[in-house]
This record gives sequence, C-alpha cells and structure tokens, in this order.
Amino acid sequence: MSRTEAERLPALLLGDFHVHSTFSDDARSTLAENIQAAADAGLRTLRLTDHVRASTTYVPDFLAAVAAERVPDGLTVLTGVEAKLLDASGAVDTPADLVVGPGGVDAVVIGDHQFPGTDGPWSPRATRERLDAGLSEEDALDLLIEASIRAMERTRHAQLAHWFSILPKIGLDEAQLGPERLLAWAEAAAATGTIVEVNEKWACPGPAAIAALLDAGARIVASTDSHVASDVGRYDRVPALLEAAAAQVGAERRPTQQEGAR
Repeated sequence: MSRTEAERLPALLLGDFHVHSTFSDDARSTLAENIQAAADAGLRTLRLTDHVRASTTYVPDFLAAVAAERVPDGLTVLTGVEAKLLDASGAVDTPADLVVGPGGVDAVVIGDHQFPGTDGPWSPRATRERLDAGLSEEDALDLLIEASIRAMERTRHAQLAHWFSILPKIGLDEAQLGPERLLAWAEAAAATGTIVEVNEKWACPGPAAIAALLDAGARIVASTDSHVASDVGRYDRVPALLEAAAAQVGAERRPTQQEGAR
C-alpha cells in the first residue's frame, strides 16, 4: 500500500462494522435505534453484529428483523454474528446450521475472547497459570498467531474482531509479536480475504499490526463494538491508530536473518 492510499484511511470512519443490538444479551439498543444512530452519525456502512455460540437458534429471526427495518438513503446495512475463536485448530463457536453468504449473514465476526489453547479455549487466568508453570511467552505468541491463521483459513466471509485484545489480559503485549509473526498473520488475512477491524472499544490492533495489514493488501475497517446506540460511529481512539499506522506503511517489516532463525 502506498502512502497516498494510506492518506485515505480517514474514510474508514464512515463505517462501523461491529454494532450490537438487543439480540445480544449484553447490549441495550434495538436494531432500529442502531440504524438511526448510524444515519445520524453520517455513516455509509453499518454491520449489525450479535453474539452467537454453537447452541444459538435466533439467527433466522435476527436476519428477518434486520430485513424488516427501514434503512435511510445513503446507508448500507450488513449483518454479522460474533463468535469466539475456540482453540489452536482455528475452530470457531458458531451454530452448525449457520448460513453465511446469500440467504444468511454477511460475515462471521471472530472474537479473541479467550486464548486458543491446544485442548480448547483457555481463560485469561488459565493461560496465565500455564505461562507461570512454564509455557514460554514465545510459544504462547506462536500459538495465538497459528490459531488466528487457521481460523481465517477455515472461516468463510470472516472478520477479525478486536484482534490481540487477549494479550494484555494474559500479561503480554502486542509489541512482543514482532515483525515475523505480524507478517504471517497479515499475509494470511490478505490471502483469505479476511476483514480485520480496528476496534474503538479495545484500541486494537496496534499501529504496527495495521501497517502490516495494509502492506500485505488486507482489508481493514473501523468498528466501535457498540453496545448502545449513542456509541455507534463515534471514534476517538481509532483515528490515532490509523494515523500512526499510516506513518509506518512501507517500512521494512521483513524479519531479520536472526529473527527468521528463531
């Protein structure tokens, strides 16, 4: 991606690709309230996104309710379901009968709510206990990136939600990922057509990761992860992340010989 293209990043703020409604049990606003808030904020694109797990049955009702809403001129409304990354194989916690694409939701929004362990999802506390017991930080970071790549390869029409938000919860930092891991992750996003959101609520991924995505040709979008309509399309942290990433676009991001031999 050229610096000229990077200068167009503020246009991303005309979309909000992760907005929850009362179909999620932790959200307060209706579909109609979110749609009106998006129009009031001058957005062009809105992805209505609600939580699912394997046992969820409401998705057809959700899609019917979205289809019945009046959408103001100039606004495109998309749909999505947010499901957590489960384990190192890249499995995602979605209903077996979920339809993605024509006749179904437009995207599966994958969240790193827990750490993708070798035997299932590890809570932040369980992950920290494993780190304290001898799991190296390097191996944990490798596991996260490998699981991320496998999830992108396994999931059609995927969008990564608040990616790397799990790291501070387990006492690690995104800066520890380094160029080699970010390169592999970003190239996988580009190769699979996975969308990666820059998330307002969690302020992630960081500038180095965003720049790696842009250099790889992956698609990024902005999201608020809103749970109340008053937050829809309201960005404070995302613009700074995009600005910092734009300054890094085109920087040498290939691992050094020493890093590659690690």
